[in-house]
Amino acid sequence: MTQSIQLDAEALYTELLRGVKKLMAVTPQPLYLAGITSGGAWLAMRLQKDLGLEGDAGVISSSMHRDDYAKRGLALSAQTVLPFDVNGVHVLLVDDVLYTGRTLRAVINELFDYGRPASVKLAVLVDRGGRELPIEANVCAATLNLPEDQSLELARDESGRLSFVLERKGA
Repeated sequence: MTQSIQLDAEALYTELLRGVKKLMAVTPQPLYLAGITSGGAWLAMRLQKDLGLEGDAGVISSSMHRDDYAKRGLALSAQTVLPFDVNGVHVLLVDDVLYTGRTLRAVINELFDYGRPASVKLAVLVDRGGRELPIEANVCAATLNLPEDQSLELARDESGRLSFVLERKGA
């Protein structure tokens, strides 16, 4: 069963943008953005533009470092492209939904394959709870508690407008 959830993704994006601006004010510059495929990458690209940052936001994939790789194999998602040297810079990872923390663990491993950043921060649109690892977002637009049998995904239409899709797993 798939349904739309009543969270306003566009309003949450505005809140995320506000939070990232505050974070940038207290983080050494430059700060480079890297979005986690796919929803986080959409957000990072949009933030890059709305913040007036030069260049392109990076895209980072968790595929190669997932702890369930043997079961899932390679995901059909974008591969990592970081248009900046990771060594010694401040990186803001951007994701749509933070849940168990396992994707973030894999992404951090992937990031360190490219070098050693000075710092890594995290901005998420929604924190849905259910953490299995000690990972916390520095910026979070909304917190939402969902049952384990539901998944929340960010969707984007052709015009770039964001929305959420709520799915019941196994339905």
